[in-house]
Amino acid sequence: MRLADRSAIVTGAASGFGAAIAERFAAEGARVVVADLDEPRGRAVAQGIGGLFVRCDVSRGEDVRALVQAAVAAHGRLDIVVNNAGVTHVNKPHLDVSEDEFDRLYRVNVKSLFHMNRAAVPAMRANPGGASGVFVNVASTTGVRPGPGLCWYSGSKGAVITTSKGLALELARENIRVCVINPMIGETAMLEQFMGVPDTPENRQRFLARIPLGRFTRPADVAGAAVYLASDDAGFLTGVCLDVDGGRNI
Repeated sequence: MRLADRSAIVTGAASGFGAAIAERFAAEGARVVVADLDEPRGRAVAQGIGGLFVRCDVSRGEDVRALVQAAVAAHGRLDIVVNNAGVTHVNKPHLDVSEDEFDRLYRVNVKSLFHMNRAAVPAMRANPGGASGVFVNVASTTGVRPGPGLCWYSGSKGAVITTSKGLALELARENIRVCVINPMIGETAMLEQFMGVPDTPENRQRFLARIPLGRFTRPADVAGAAVYLASDDAGFLTGVCLDVDGGRNI
């Protein structure tokens, strides 16, 4: 098992990409803390994998600190953090996005990395045996190649990518890696928000036409990439952004 006995936090893990990552991590031997605002579904995911659930609003520093403390208290160390929790605005013209929507995007998608970095890096530095760890941050293909109607969301994910590269440089000497996954539009509860139109076969086809491999990103695709980046197989990778997009960004 590639993640045997690793202590891992996965945010936004009650559903979608996050739930799939938590499940794959557990299958690979990790001891997983499932973090989410959705307590019923988050507890169900944690129970299904024998993990720990912690209710967490990633935009609040005190919640993130409590989450990291819970992981260290339960497992004695912190090896992996997957910053997966995120929000979007409904696909629409940039001038139609409200200031409240914009602020929420950056609190959840970007400031959460600030909170997690401040809480998790000291924990990784204190790991028995010396500093070590890996962050896997879930951004988006739109952070590299923006799509119409998602201007401000794309900007927030571009910030995730750039911030991750900067952290990778600063943390490399401490044996702490930082990598990024860029999914394409996925088969999750947020699909209709990204499309900005009803989820019908006809509307799906409009978006599928942009993807050379001809399908949306599935949670299992992102989970497989996260396992790889968090494992020793990727031990010499940091600052990389892995497009899990069926070729959309070619």
